[in-house]
Amino acid sequence: MDAQPPWRAGAVVSRLSYKNATIAVCAFNLLVAALLLHSYFSSWPRVAGGDQFDAAQLRFIWESEELRRAMEPVDLIKRVKEIEQEAYGEHGMTTQEDPKQTAAVDLSKRLKDLRAGNDGSSQKALEEWRKRKMERARQRAIDKTGTASGVKT
Repeated sequence: MDAQPPWRAGAVVSRLSYKNATIAVCAFNLLVAALLLHSYFSSWPRVAGGDQFDAAQLRFIWESEELRRAMEPVDLIKRVKEIEQEAYGEHGMTTQEDPKQTAAVDLSKRLKDLRAGNDGSSQKALEEWRKRKMERARQRAIDKTGTASGVKT
C-alpha cells in the first residue's frame, strides 16, 4: 500500500516546497538587480583626466546651452505666476487680510502716486476728498452717539 497518487509521485524526488520556491525567486531577483545596476553604472561616461573636450566640443556645448536658455519662455512663466497670484488673491485662498488694512495700503499707494505726480489739481482734489472723508466720519460718530443716546432714553 505504498502506492502514491500520480500527482504525488514527483514530490518525493523534487522537494520543491513554497519555502524553496520563494528562495529561488528571491535569488533570481537579486541576480537581475545586480545585472541591471552593473549595466546602469557601466554606461556612465567616465570623465577623468584623459577625457578632455577640445575647443570645438566646448563651443558646441556652450552654444547648445545658450540656445536652450534662449528658448525658455521666461516672460510667459512670469506672467503665469502673476496670474496665479492674482487668482489666489481674488479668491482669498492665500491669506485672509483685514479689509481696512488692504484699503489703507491701497490708499497709501494712491497717495504716493499722487505725490509723485505733484499736480496742483490732484493735490486740491486730494484735500477735498480728505475733507469729505473726515466730514463723513464725524457724521457717523454723531449718528452713533445720537442713536445710542436715543435708545437709552
